[in-house]
Amino acid sequence: MIVWLGTAAVSVQAESDVVAVARDARLAGDELRTRFVMDLSKPVEFAVSTLSDPYRVVIDLPQVSFDLDPVAGREGRGLVSDWRFGLFAAGKSRIVIDATAPVSVDKVFVLPPVSDQPARFVIDLVKTTRSAFLNEVAETAAEARARSAAVARKGDRLKPQADASRPLIVLDPGHGGLDTGATGAGGTLEKAVVLDFALLLRDKLKQSGRYDVRMTRDTDVFIPLRERVKIARGHQADLLVSVHADSVRIGRSQVRGAGVYTLSETASDAIAEALAERENRSDVIAGIDLADEPDDVTDILIDLARMETKKFSYFFARTLVDELRGSAELVKNPHRSAGFRVLTAHDVPSALVELGYLSHKLDEKLMATDAWRDRMSGAIVAAIDRYFARRFGAADLKLSRTAEVGKTDGEAGDPGQ
Repeated sequence: MIVWLGTAAVSVQAESDVVAVARDARLAGDELRTRFVMDLSKPVEFAVSTLSDPYRVVIDLPQVSFDLDPVAGREGRGLVSDWRFGLFAAGKSRIVIDATAPVSVDKVFVLPPVSDQPARFVIDLVKTTRSAFLNEVAETAAEARARSAAVARKGDRLKPQADASRPLIVLDPGHGGLDTGATGAGGTLEKAVVLDFALLLRDKLKQSGRYDVRMTRDTDVFIPLRERVKIARGHQADLLVSVHADSVRIGRSQVRGAGVYTLSETASDAIAEALAERENRSDVIAGIDLADEPDDVTDILIDLARMETKKFSYFFARTLVDELRGSAELVKNPHRSAGFRVLTAHDVPSALVELGYLSHKLDEKLMATDAWRDRMSGAIVAAIDRYFARRFGAADLKLSRTAEVGKTDGEAGDPGQ
């Protein structure tokens, strides 16, 4: 991973808290040399690195406001197949360029504004060999990991639980930042739909007075999959609900409806397997080095975590499907399973809810209506109520979870019995 660091050729203003604005971007060149140019309101610092399998060029910037068309970057040119942009972490933006072949960064610089011309970030990519590309990755991978570790995330700074007598729920709106997720038939972005829905669900759960609620993200920011798991585990959550909205290319006019997914080493069917594969690509899309992925993720998928966690996850999914039947259209076989990385917390019961299919025009339209959102979120709250009433054995949900938290693996009851 070759790392380039730099700043503008002119001094950056002291008001570093002012966010730069990106107003245009373009590609030029051919299959041997390709230039990427982005117009900025002012010069910014930058760091550029490369990642393999697939070939990617990662550009890290301070927080930038991207005043670009949401579909910008979907068409490539020369050595670039496509590119994406967005907020990567608090105070940090990222651009990820997908290359069609191994590339080398020939030049990278920022031009200061001149007359009526904006500041410009410029990067020149040239074609190289795979061996040369991998040599660069191997030479500087440790340096890049050290830089990444120095960036503190908001999600890492976990707040202590306010009331340990109430169950704690972590809501996980999928995707975010430069990872837009699925795109609807009318251009709706999954990352926006699921965030809006999760915020509504959070408010309803809090208003009930029965739960403490945390979120993996409450803004349009990217959170890596393993960080989402860490957040749930760091809060000692009693339940993780990951919220998504799917899309398909084949059968766009027929496939619609909500579904619920749990963790399994072997997918329940081809559709669930394909969905898990798409969702698990979020880190690749955002320019995460998967070589850093810890081995325990694989171990959890194989061992299926602790037995009671699996049972609690299954019971919640089954309860949720029952509640959704009267409130929303469901896909065929609405409870499915596959190897979703976001569900791999071995001590947190977890389920992934697909609200519907953005690729279906009616589903996309419904997800934007207050009536549908209210009905759907109400059904999820009802399912959560039923789940915890059964799990803790308290009909009024004035629950005491302290004894449950202290149980050993063999002491928790089987909610499915």
